Order: sequence, then structure tokens, then C-alpha cells
Amino acid sequence: MAAPDAISEWITLAVVIKTQGLRGEVAVELHTDVPDRFRRGMRLWTLGKDGERREVMVEDLWPHKNFLVLKFQGIETISDAEPLVRAELQLPRSERAKLEPGWTYLSDLIGCTVFDGQHEIGEIEDVQFGAGEAPLLVVRSKEQPEAKLPYEIPFAEAYLVKLDPERKQVRMKLPEGMLEVNAPLAKEEKERSR
Repeated sequence: MAAPDAISEWITLAVVIKTQGLRGEVAVELHTDVPDRFRRGMRLWTLGKDGERREVMVEDLWPHKNFLVLKFQGIETISDAEPLVRAELQLPRSERAKLEPGWTYLSDLIGCTVFDGQHEIGEIEDVQFGAGEAPLLVVRSKEQPEAKLPYEIPFAEAYLVKLDPERKQVRMKLPEGMLEVNAPLAKEEKERSR
């Protein structure tokens, strides 16, 4: 199968955090909740910070602390593995695992509009992991598009009212004051802070 070219045709399953061991192994942070998603013989593509994509094959894998350690075929030394640090491990969207009804991929949330009740907050531009129990939705305010800092909203079940990926909408009921805690600065506030 030929590899897709468009960015939207790829999904990220993990990010390489560091080299691990002397034989070219890497420790990865998982960005999937699908059990046993990684397996020996699995074909993946690395996406480096330089934008280069490279095909790799999983030779071996095992859990270690909070990470999964992967050994790729042809990556035999620490020097071979170092260029993979901070690379995303991806699959073509067509190869992702099928989900149960009512479940959605977090990557499908990018581009959705977030509402708090009837108030439109903005559009999801990223989903970040590792900051707490729930992933963070990085939402750019539509009212203040010039604001440097976007909102960071926990994607917690307790706040979720309705998820409608077909209409590209995420409806939430956020605790009072949550948006003010990390609200983007208005132009006047930026001037005062200088």
C-alpha cells in the first residue's frame, strides 16, 4: 500500500520521548487508548520535527514505567535512535482501529467548535496529553483571535454534554470561572502587563 501524502491522512499513535537502552530502543508516550495497539511486525511511519516521514517496523516492544519501549528493525545503536527523539509515530488514517459506537478519536476533535452551554468558545487546534488525568483541548478564541494564548480545556467526561463529530461540535458545561483562569489576554490587558 502506498503511503498517503496529506497531513490529514495520518494519525499519531505515540511520540518518541527518549532513547532507551544500548541497542537503539526508544521510549514512547502513547496517544491511543486502544489496548494492544502496538505489536511485533507492525509497520509505522515516523514524522520528525523536520517534516520528514520514514517507514519503520516494530521488532520488539515492552512496557517500562509509564512508557512503552519500542525496538525497530535496522535501528541498532543509540546514535541510530537519537534522530527519532520527539518524532511522532503515525499510521495512515485508513489503518486505524475501528471504535465501538459512541467512541471517537481525539484527533478527530481538531477543527471542532467548542461551546459552553450556548456560548461559542472557539475552535480546537490541538489536543495535548500528559498535563493531568484528561487530555487538554487547545481552543483558539473566536472572540479574540489575536490573543497569543489559547484556552486549555480539560476534555473530561464530567464537563462533556454532547460530542457531535459529524457537525464538528463539542458541547460542554464548564465549571464557573474555568475559562477566566486561562483566558487569552485582551489587547488592553496586554498593554497593561507591559
